[in-house]
Formats: sequence, C-alpha cells, structure tokens
Amino acid sequence: MQFYIYADGSCKGNPGKGGFAYMIYDELGEIWYEGSGTHKKTTNNQMELFAVIEALRVLKKNQTNYQVKIYSDSAYVVNCFLENWIEKWEENGWKTQKKEDVANQDFWRVLNDLVIESGAVFECFEGVLNCTDNCLISFLLYNKFCHNFY
Repeated sequence: MQFYIYADGSCKGNPGKGGFAYMIYDELGEIWYEGSGTHKKTTNNQMELFAVIEALRVLKKNQTNYQVKIYSDSAYVVNCFLENWIEKWEENGWKTQKKEDVANQDFWRVLNDLVIESGAVFECFEGVLNCTDNCLISFLLYNKFCHNFY
C-alpha cells in the first residue's frame, strides 16, 4: 500500500517551546493516522525532524509491506536526503564539511534508520502553496500550541 506523510514542526523562540504534527494518507486520500505533540525546550529543526520520525514510527508499528513518500516544507529535512548530506556525514564520522559535529545527530541517526528501513522518499513543498494538506498540519500545530503553552 502507498502512504503519504505530511509533516511539520515549529518553535516559538529558537530554542523555545516547540510542536510537531503529521498526517498520513493512503493513495485514495483517506487519512489513516495523524499525530501531534509538544516539547518545552527545543528548536525548529528538531521539531521538523521529530514530526517525520514520529510519522514513520507510526507506520512501522501499524503497517507492513508499504511504500511511503514524505512531504515537508523543511529544506533542512528534505535536502538532507535528496542531496545525500546524510551519506556524506556518515562517511565523515558525523562531521560537516567544516569538520564540525553535525547538529541534531541523535535525531538524524534515528530518522536515517527509519528511512532506510521503510524505503521512504522525500519531496519538498512550500507550505503556503499546498494549503489542503499543510493547512491541516498547521491546524494541528496551532491547537497543540494553544492548549499546551498559552
């Protein structure tokens, strides 16, 4: 079965209070899973990563024999896989081209394992342009923030 993940994360302050949300659709557009959550002290990039990690964990726990395509408006997350940054980081002992430690390694390692296991592919979309899906994700994030932080 084919699944599509729409994932997003955000942070109020950076670092600060953060939230993540995801929705998982099948090929017919039916929502199978959705989730969201918050962290009291985090960064925007960590929440972007965590949204995808949690969505892939849900699929892994509940489905077998599936294909998955991940949509995110985070160039940080998407480009890592489309431009093979993660392979270069692994080859360089989790160091950047400047020989500095890769930020958020703990998140990247978990995400990379899940991506390899699931065979997931990524596609970037501009959040504002894809309101059908991104507005739903934004709504989940907004609700999390309103109910947990204000």
